[in-house]
Amino acid sequence: MINGAVSYQLLDDGTPLSLGLVFFSAAILFIGTGYIALDTGFSWTRYWDSTLADPNRSYSLYTLYQLVPLVFLFIFVVLEMIVVLRVLGERKPMLYLLGAVIVFAIGQIFQYVISVHLCNATSGKINGGLFETLFTLLAVVMIWVFWSSITEDDWPMPVPGDSTYDS
Repeated sequence: MINGAVSYQLLDDGTPLSLGLVFFSAAILFIGTGYIALDTGFSWTRYWDSTLADPNRSYSLYTLYQLVPLVFLFIFVVLEMIVVLRVLGERKPMLYLLGAVIVFAIGQIFQYVISVHLCNATSGKINGGLFETLFTLLAVVMIWVFWSSITEDDWPMPVPGDSTYDS
């Protein structure tokens, strides 16, 4: 989500401040989710022990691990749509963004819908997490392609025979 805000050029992309904001926000989410998960699993403070009894639901962990990242992804996509369509007036990068959303959604379908069937069919050897990880990676690659298509900088590409790249 912070990357979506960076695209508005309120802060220069790649500056220590913009990178610090990305790192700090990720660290807060990681530490918060990690603490609740570890405290629930190991019962360090016994605060979360009530979530271990039937029906075995931890709403705080579900919120931090599932809902908050989904909301951040939605906000990122909306922010990028505004930048691309209204500010840049382009349509082609939207195909990359739409592709990333579709590939990510396919990964989530594998994780939450198809996983049970894969697990049962393979006697627990494979579940949807394998394919969810692959499709999430593809979504990240699509976001990189999208980001590359809306930035003005050219990426240095090695040219065969150029002595600059021969080492």
